Amino acid sequence: MKEKKSVLGQEAIYDARELGMPRMLILGLQHLFAMFGATVLVPILVQGYGLPLSIQTTLLMAGLGTLLFHVCTKMKVPAFLGSSFAYLGGFATVATLPAYEGMTPETKLAYALGGIVIAGLLYLVLALLFKVLGAKKVMRYFPPIVTGPMIIMIGLNLAGSAINNAQTCWWLALVAIAIIVVANIWGKGMIKIIPILLGVVGSYIVALVANKVDFTAVNEASIIGLQKFVIAKFDVSAILVMAPIAIAAMMEHIGDVSAISSTTNRNFIEDPGLHRTLLGDGLATAVAGMFGGPANTTYGENTGVLALSKVYDPAVVRLAAIYAIILSFSPKFDALVNSIPAAIVGGVSFILYGMISAVGVRNIVENRVDLTKSRNLIIAAVMFVSGLGFSSVGGITFTVGGAAVTLSGMAIAALCGVILNAILPGNDYVFGGISSDADASANLGSF
Repeated sequence: MKEKKSVLGQEAIYDARELGMPRMLILGLQHLFAMFGATVLVPILVQGYGLPLSIQTTLLMAGLGTLLFHVCTKMKVPAFLGSSFAYLGGFATVATLPAYEGMTPETKLAYALGGIVIAGLLYLVLALLFKVLGAKKVMRYFPPIVTGPMIIMIGLNLAGSAINNAQTCWWLALVAIAIIVVANIWGKGMIKIIPILLGVVGSYIVALVANKVDFTAVNEASIIGLQKFVIAKFDVSAILVMAPIAIAAMMEHIGDVSAISSTTNRNFIEDPGLHRTLLGDGLATAVAGMFGGPANTTYGENTGVLALSKVYDPAVVRLAAIYAIILSFSPKFDALVNSIPAAIVGGVSFILYGMISAVGVRNIVENRVDLTKSRNLIIAAVMFVSGLGFSSVGGITFTVGGAAVTLSGMAIAALCGVILNAILPGNDYVFGGISSDADASANLGSF
């Protein structure tokens, strides 16, 4: 037993059963906390557009979608699927479309959800290309010089959210950061591999002592309550708004799978294959949209947890999915978790979002991308400016068939990267998967 404790937080663990069920349950809870804030934030923001997207249904679809994804990927990929922020602009556009003026909020939401269903089905088209053509041919268009900056921007684009939350109470955010750092750097055994959970719980206790927690919503919420499903409806205008967003989401998916592969030192792009991961993500999104949930996406927050804990067993992530399903039937728990002060969420996000970008840098370094080449510098430069610049101004909006279509900064960056990589001379990238060399694999858990 001593030998097992000595490797906790120090060496990669691919079979969490050696830790025992109690520890697995706690690790699953850590993944739940990592995804919870962002997952429920999406319906909260959509409700601000006047569309009644349910928090409970969102949690249910995140849990079911994660389990569906794991089935499609042969239970091999330790990914959690939560609410996608990429579609927020689409929801806002559908809510204000002139064609839907006078309709009830529920009807507008149903049309937006129909667009999400179609967006999810587009994943299946790309999955088919991977299956038919093979990863090497398709991945020629998504080399590390494209996916690396995409991963970096996934973290950087979330940085503003971390700052906005943290600045509501900087000292409390710093408490959360300090607990995470101390636990991960100086912690021993189990302490070292649950720094996020300790950071949330520890800083929440401090917030309670400082009277920074509002329990009004918790006291008013019922213990058990059923979800309110909104069934998707299909209309061309809403589809034209929502479906194109899948371009960015699919590029982010490839970046996320690359990040998870790099973090866990496993080549999930080849086994089980991107065709399976895209299939799982697309089906999860389509099912969620059909029954009243937002689009799903592989979650970078949980990739950050993997990097910190070094426990890479997908079974732990599935426990988090089961937790989400169970807790989706408890409005009181939703209210309890939502009572966590925004500053704590901001403090935790400081670490997790930074870890995502760090994994992107690692992806570029490990694949030995030659940044002395002008073509590579140009691709990276254009992607960074497009991704961060257009995100700051809300993307690009244009009209298609009378409907406003918005391309997010991430979508624009992805398109720029893929197009430039295809047309600029000197593309000598040959897909060979993720390096399995242990010496080349950076230890993100030690910062």
